[in-house]
Amino acid sequence: MAFPYHLLDKTIRAALDEDLGLAGDITTNAIIAIDAKSEANIVVRENGCLAGLPLALSTFRALDPELSFIPIFDEGTEVEAGAIIVHITGRTRALLSGERVALNFIQRMSGIATMTRRFVSAVKGTNAQIVCTRKTTPGLRAFEKYAVRAGGGSNHRYGLFDAVLIKDNHIAAAGGIAAAIGSVRRSAGHLVKIEVEVDTIEQLDEALTQSVDAVLLDNMAIPELTAAVARAKAAKPGILCEASGGVRLETVRAIAETGVDLISAGGLTHSVSSLDIGLDF
Repeated sequence: MAFPYHLLDKTIRAALDEDLGLAGDITTNAIIAIDAKSEANIVVRENGCLAGLPLALSTFRALDPELSFIPIFDEGTEVEAGAIIVHITGRTRALLSGERVALNFIQRMSGIATMTRRFVSAVKGTNAQIVCTRKTTPGLRAFEKYAVRAGGGSNHRYGLFDAVLIKDNHIAAAGGIAAAIGSVRRSAGHLVKIEVEVDTIEQLDEALTQSVDAVLLDNMAIPELTAAVARAKAAKPGILCEASGGVRLETVRAIAETGVDLISAGGLTHSVSSLDIGLDF
């Protein structure tokens, strides 16, 4: 569950620049003495799974390098409403000016981790892994994918650069599945995995005649999905079968029971609700 620390500083700086602008926190700076210090707790107000504490720490430390930030729980821990998750001591201006940015990060990442944990729990006992997609907040993809891991899920590709996924529009533009796969095989490096998206059994049969590592079975009804998985495994033992399209918490168990290896759910990141978390002096 490695955290993307190499992206931390520029992400925090961009968020603080957005909020503080050229003049800084004109409300806090007018009210609070520059040397005033305070203590505060970050409190979770609903049950959930924690993620994103390093983002909050870096936010406050950017405003007060000597600030004390003591987490009570580890990342990925499930906590109950009312729990104090961090105790902070530092300059009052830093606490007030960094509060919203820090909470935005924790709430967003914890919301993703919480929803992921629910999906993972729903498929427990099957062989299916829950994975995220590229449907992430611009600029926050690495952190949101980290939050998925904190919730017990796994990551699909990070971007267009680390794996090949031939989708329906690629197939249409190339003139067919075989043509698209052939072009990729001629240009991709030997370490690059190739996955192709199919919508029907007929498309699956064509893909299985080609050199592919995985098939994405998109928007298939449960009976068709079950048949597609069995067909793919029989034709190419070891091939990965991924289900995608309209995956919801209410349907994910039935999808997992078809025998798929991976279930990708864009809803883990693109429409998840933030966890209710606050900062109390």
